[in-house]
Amino acid sequence: MTTYRSRSQAFGGAPRGRGGRALQRKPIGARRKALAALIAAALLAAITLAFFWPGVASYDSVVQYQQVLSGQYDDWHPPAMAQLWALVHGLGWRGQAPMFVLQLLLYWGGLALFAGALARRGQAVAALVVLLLGIWPPLLGWQIAVLKDGQMAGALLAAVGLASWWRLDDRRLPLWAAALVLGLLGYATLIRFNAAFATVPLAFGLLGGLRWDRPLFQAVLVLTATAAVLGALTPINQRLLQAKPSGVERSLPLFDLAGIAHRAGPDAVPLVPARLWRKAEAKGCLTPILWDPIGDEKACGYIVDTMQRAAPGSKLRSAWIEAIATHPLAYAGHRIAHWNSEMRFWMPAKMPGTGPLAGSEPNSLGLASPNKRIVGFQKLGTTLASSAAGAPILWFAVALGVLFCAWPARDGAGGVAVTLALSAIFTELAFGLVGVASDYRYHCWGMLAAGLALLATTGTRLAPQRVLIAVLGVAIVAAVVIVARVTLPPALPPL
Repeated sequence: MTTYRSRSQAFGGAPRGRGGRALQRKPIGARRKALAALIAAALLAAITLAFFWPGVASYDSVVQYQQVLSGQYDDWHPPAMAQLWALVHGLGWRGQAPMFVLQLLLYWGGLALFAGALARRGQAVAALVVLLLGIWPPLLGWQIAVLKDGQMAGALLAAVGLASWWRLDDRRLPLWAAALVLGLLGYATLIRFNAAFATVPLAFGLLGGLRWDRPLFQAVLVLTATAAVLGALTPINQRLLQAKPSGVERSLPLFDLAGIAHRAGPDAVPLVPARLWRKAEAKGCLTPILWDPIGDEKACGYIVDTMQRAAPGSKLRSAWIEAIATHPLAYAGHRIAHWNSEMRFWMPAKMPGTGPLAGSEPNSLGLASPNKRIVGFQKLGTTLASSAAGAPILWFAVALGVLFCAWPARDGAGGVAVTLALSAIFTELAFGLVGVASDYRYHCWGMLAAGLALLATTGTRLAPQRVLIAVLGVAIVAAVVIVARVTLPPALPPL
């Protein structure tokens, strides 16, 4: 028998407030379960901070910290993150530790609130799985690296957890909570150039309360808003945040032109002499996995150097558009091959950029490495990330399944599930258009969103027939991934 705080119900009456108005109260049992989930998440956060202290500083972290020290920023790395780091650094907290603490507190804070909201609704098992998802080595292993990906994932999780505290019960957010969620989504949007594909659906679903029942109109709405946000990022970074142009926007055309030359032949992209294209082809530099080989002096850096000289400024964009229009099938084949690599679908188990880092990049800036005790955990993260269970395509299939089963949303839990599924799907699909590398860390948010979306559906009604179809679809994807892992040789580009 469930016990309530007010004893008036024991005499047949509802709890009363001032003026005799009935009050709605949660059962003590539900509140205790929510509190237990929050406490468990807090303990996991403390353990994570202590175990992985002071976090891992990668090559990108070192470069960004150099900007913090010099006060000179460019837009290759997010200036919003660098300036926040500089603010803390100015207060006397040196090294990567403050950003490590920030992203882990956001990460576990969001998971705590999401798990607590599920537990309060009586979904104790789902709440436990949320916390288990948080300690899954491929995700946590990358979250402890001080990178824009960890900052973005932490901010998005915090926003989702805070909003879901009310939205899972189909309640409006208080004004202060909505403002905080909006701020977190805004920060995440500034951290990665493609984060808008994740944040815009979240903003509409969590703050706008969309039921997602008008697919065509709402798809146009989300895509239009996403395009507007993407268009505003460069002015914000360069004018408002005073970041110098780095030419980062040129990496996509350079990568795509190399892909077109690989598929349509060396004469398809005359910016580079055919003999150089053939030389790069023979060396294996024209790979859909990532663009680094054509820009690395140790591999085929002469490709990027030649294109940069032949097409300065806007000429590169014009050459890119012309090549796509002239060779659309080669371009489509290149983008599909890259997306396959990004999602690790028909790909081998061993790929570059998969395993989480166990130590910091060597540096003289005081960015230390965690204790060697983390090596075993990170190796486990590499093993799981390389397995079928760690393939981003499998989690993408889960997100598609959730969308298929929960659309249109009929209640608060369904709305949260669909919102998270859309965020995951848009995030992953965007890599098919704008991705230039296949690093595993890019997919941490998509995988987290898919997992939380699935757990949110445990609180809503789903049609059994649709669930069966979704499960079969995920099983087919898993089977293909397993076959690929077993049969394909390692994919190691020349670096």
